[in-house]
Amino acid sequence: MKRLFEHRALLSLLVCIMMVFVFGIGAFAKEYTMVCIPKLRIPWFNQMENGLHKAGADFGINVYQQAPASADEAEQVRLIGDAINQGVDAILVVPNNATSCEPVFARAQSQNIIVMTHESPDQVNADYDIEMIDNVKFGEKAIELMVEKMGPSGKFVVFVGSLTVPAHNIWADAALALAKEKYADLVQVADRYPVSEDQHLARQTSLEILTAHPDIKGFLCFGSQGAPGAAQAVREKGLQDKVAVIGTTSPNQASQFILDGSMDYSILWDPGEAAYVMVYLAKLMLEGKGDEIVDGMNIPGIGEAKIEGMNVLFDRPLIVTKDNVAEYDF
Repeated sequence: MKRLFEHRALLSLLVCIMMVFVFGIGAFAKEYTMVCIPKLRIPWFNQMENGLHKAGADFGINVYQQAPASADEAEQVRLIGDAINQGVDAILVVPNNATSCEPVFARAQSQNIIVMTHESPDQVNADYDIEMIDNVKFGEKAIELMVEKMGPSGKFVVFVGSLTVPAHNIWADAALALAKEKYADLVQVADRYPVSEDQHLARQTSLEILTAHPDIKGFLCFGSQGAPGAAQAVREKGLQDKVAVIGTTSPNQASQFILDGSMDYSILWDPGEAAYVMVYLAKLMLEGKGDEIVDGMNIPGIGEAKIEGMNVLFDRPLIVTKDNVAEYDF
């Protein structure tokens, strides 16, 4: 019996050696598990999930997405905590509130879980933040599109998802800085309105603004639900030719409003690409190849990345118009 056991052990060892010789050490590589936790479940983040699954298939990673039902920062933190308890290898997050995520991200890192974020530059307690656009140029381009439609003078409002969403407020800062420098006759009504994660709230707020300021000429909406809500209000008031609406909304959701003229442009990027990059970089780190994450590195299928500290930057904006909206399927 002892000799039989020794023969089996030797045979197993020989098989292992042969597998390493034929297939390389990758034959025994761990299958990593990564979870993506975006702000909420909407078409925009469905496209992020598409990119997540593409990366999972391309790189041999077990991936899944779990989104809060609404843009609830406490619920998002709870989901992150659940993922940590389940022992995932990497957490990919689009924070609703960058600050509220800091403690749970620290907990993840203390357990050697990779933390990647999107739309949250310089996120505390994350390994890297991925941005598919140059944030300053993006905000500047958005206000230029609004001026193209409403003209260089008149009243306008700014919508953001919340006052704590970093990317939205960076874009708004850049847009307002350019307006101050270049368009002295533009007048911002009130401060930014934190309504762009809720289409119903954005619509109601827009109706109130249109009533209080009947001479309003533009809505500049940062956040996926702001422009659809503003466009609904513009449509209901019959102001398609008088009020410009610019937003960061998925083409499928923006389509009906762009086609009937109640929304003029959607300026955005492909969130699926962001998920793809997050998976790729997290895999490098898990494999001990973090030193390959350097300025000018090439991401397969995406292109060259610019690295600024913990921020991984690309410049891949999309501008969706009546002429090209049918070309996009997200």
